[in-house]
Amino acid sequence: MSATDSSAVSTASAVPRLTSVGSAASAVTPGAAERRREQRGFGLGLLGVCIFAMTLPMTRLAVGDAGAPQLPPAFVTAGRAAGAGLLSIGWLLWVRAAWPQRRHWRALAVCALGTVAGFPLCLGFALRHVESMHAAVITGLMPLGTAMAAALLLRQRASAGFWACAAVGCALVLAFAAVQGGGRLSAADGLLLLAVTFGSVGYVAGARVSADIPAAQTICWVLVISLPFTLPATAATWPAQPARAAAWGGFVYVMLFSMWLGFFAWYRGLALGGVMRVSQVQLIQPFVALLLAVPVLGERLDAATVLFALAVVAVVFAGKRMPVRAPALKNENPT
Repeated sequence: MSATDSSAVSTASAVPRLTSVGSAASAVTPGAAERRREQRGFGLGLLGVCIFAMTLPMTRLAVGDAGAPQLPPAFVTAGRAAGAGLLSIGWLLWVRAAWPQRRHWRALAVCALGTVAGFPLCLGFALRHVESMHAAVITGLMPLGTAMAAALLLRQRASAGFWACAAVGCALVLAFAAVQGGGRLSAADGLLLLAVTFGSVGYVAGARVSADIPAAQTICWVLVISLPFTLPATAATWPAQPARAAAWGGFVYVMLFSMWLGFFAWYRGLALGGVMRVSQVQLIQPFVALLLAVPVLGERLDAATVLFALAVVAVVFAGKRMPVRAPALKNENPT
């Protein structure tokens, strides 16, 4: 056999080995890429949760307390949405987003009522009278509240266990509010529960639109269609008295991050890592808010607050694992 033939044989014998190695590499690469995608989604979801957790202390910083009021809650509500709405116009033009279809407008309006107006307005007025740690425990019920709103508004069939968790969660936050209030509920507690209701309904309405268009575009359209109301409201409620620089810093944060960029990170994380996996990160949001309130506002973290927060998160976690089914179609085959 010649050297050329020997080389050909060697090359031929090497081909299967190279092919098998290449096949193994190609078989591993998709799995590794999927893991990287999930890890990136988890990281973005965690970033979104941290951004949203800062909303409570930053809103408290912006509005001040009853003893030293800063920016009016109505101005913070309207101004943060107006500023984010103007930014949204630029972003929608940049990505060349299509106009929402006519069937989406009603859900977008409901989402705006809940997330642009109702939730931040109630939260702002409540934080004038209670600490952000107190609000963190009450609003920790939000994931379960959103599931309750979905079950009612979308006519989903929720199990008895789900409604039991919802009842226990509501009882826990009411008990916490009563303990903190010296045996009675305050008007601020009612505002916080109303904020949870507004936010939950708004999230469900936004989710319905996000099933058809990118979720980041959904929040942008919500903010843009709100501009005819938020811009005049911002001008009408512009603060007459000077406020501290820290209050304006809190306002800029809730406008730029809480009302806008936080949704980009959160929705992108859900898309990359999967809704079921990444949404569980939201359970740590009350604890992040509690911890951030210490350095940002100088609030004191006590054992009772931590225990009630743990209990609320445990109930929310249990409730999210209870079965909630979509309603059966009329022409669905029961078999």
